[in-house]
Amino acid sequence: MSISLKNKTFFITGGSRGIGRAIALKLAQEKANIIIASKTDAPHPDLEGTIHSVAKEVEETGGKALPLAVDIRDETAIYEAVKKCVSKFGGIDGLINNASAIAVGETQNFPLKKYDLIQSVNARGTYACIQACLPHLIQSEIGRVITLSPPINLSPKWLGYAPAYMMSKYGMTLLTLGIGAEYHEKGLKTCTLWPATLIATDAIKVNFPDMYENTRQPEIVADAVSTVLKSGSGFTGKSYTDEQILKESGINNFDKYQNHNNKLLGDIFLDD
Repeated sequence: MSISLKNKTFFITGGSRGIGRAIALKLAQEKANIIIASKTDAPHPDLEGTIHSVAKEVEETGGKALPLAVDIRDETAIYEAVKKCVSKFGGIDGLINNASAIAVGETQNFPLKKYDLIQSVNARGTYACIQACLPHLIQSEIGRVITLSPPINLSPKWLGYAPAYMMSKYGMTLLTLGIGAEYHEKGLKTCTLWPATLIATDAIKVNFPDMYENTRQPEIVADAVSTVLKSGSGFTGKSYTDEQILKESGINNFDKYQNHNNKLLGDIFLDD
């Protein structure tokens, strides 16, 4: 049985553009309450989207929005955002850990400053957000955490691919599934979600521009997130790809998520 998301409240990190924005708009179609938690409070000279522009889109789509400027490296900012969210909407039903930092490079020449950055945003930020939302999530009838991170793949190919970044993303996965196991008996349901192919985001455009034309649109991830949230106790305690989730819900044609005829590229950390 599909669960209605109407008037449910979802805390989305990194929600000002890309996948986070797509998720916010998808849940707005379900008449949900959306907290857009992101650093992007003011317009960027080169990138579109702020927490305020997405909040406007959410409201126009049919949801309710609360835009909050949050750097998930800042524990105080996270707890203040959660407090404002609960004050406005009465609770939190789901946390979408979408915010992430990417930096890749060989270990010998990879600065510790970059290592600390990606660890603090990715693994530590995920932990901090779950911890802050946890008291409210376990009081919700659906109590969901979805983290945008990959399955743990111990193939040497992926263990050796940018180990600093690998560590930060695997940390997101292990923390999400671990906390889910810890609080399973209290009703918390967690999973991780990873795109089967590269997605057309600013991170890809900036870091891998030659691959940008081999991507799917962010809406495929948003549809997968919506499917998980409406599934009740389904999709719990494991790592999934967007394709796996949509296929299990009966969707096998993904052409609508591709606006070109170029070959799609599989995402990193996934076997062929």
